Amino acid sequence: MPASRGVRRRGALAGLLVLAAALGGCGTTPVDQDAAPARPRDVSGVPDAVPRAEPRSARGNPPVYEVMGRRYYVMKDAAGHRERGVASWYGTKFHGRLTSSGEPYDMYAMTAAHKTLPLPSYVRVTHVHNGRSVIVRVNDRGPFVGDRIIDLSYAAAVRLGMHNDGTALVDIEVIGPEAGTTAAVAPPREAAPAEAEPVWLQVGAFSDAGNAARLQARLAEQGIDEVVTHHERSLRRTVYRVRIGPLATVDEIERMLAAVRALGIDDAHLSSD
Repeated sequence: MPASRGVRRRGALAGLLVLAAALGGCGTTPVDQDAAPARPRDVSGVPDAVPRAEPRSARGNPPVYEVMGRRYYVMKDAAGHRERGVASWYGTKFHGRLTSSGEPYDMYAMTAAHKTLPLPSYVRVTHVHNGRSVIVRVNDRGPFVGDRIIDLSYAAAVRLGMHNDGTALVDIEVIGPEAGTTAAVAPPREAAPAEAEPVWLQVGAFSDAGNAARLQARLAEQGIDEVVTHHERSLRRTVYRVRIGPLATVDEIERMLAAVRALGIDDAHLSSD
């Protein structure tokens, strides 16, 4: 794993101090390094988390909290929630420390951190490019670096085949107890070509075609030429969605997100349709 991975992945403790008293959690300083265990344990047989009905944790579920100047709103109801984005993972640096829910972090368990899902929640995580899927129990807050949507335990990262790369493009889906009828480890599936899963960065949605055209021209002025405008018609209106892509790798996604954020476009998000 590159020595800079801990820097890229978790961010500054100074920003997390706002959150620490209420949430606990797993932030690091910019110089702190995270890593895989020196003598990796075989986690191929670690079963998926089995969803079950649980009350919300007494810790880690404030209605709203702020980290590094950004405000997050914990979901009141996450049933059916889906996201696509970049996943990362955390390991030895936080092993044994308390998570935001007050439980010790176990890098060999199938758990994860998310910024806004209720604690605990159960999530199916699917690696977009190789098709592997796991079910994890979300019991922590994070990640607070870049636009990563979920931080997985070391065991979950290994099961997904993303531990060596450090990050991966994933789909996540909140599931309920009825979806957790078995704890068997799902066999790995063969990797699907990246071209089969085109990903777009949506940077704007407008009811006026002129506004969409002006945004596309503004992006072109900044050297961002891979921009298209999709229009969706309904009985009531037409929506013009300005998107950049397709983007094939995590590096492309993060580079483009940084570029549009530098232009003041703060609501950009990934889309696959």
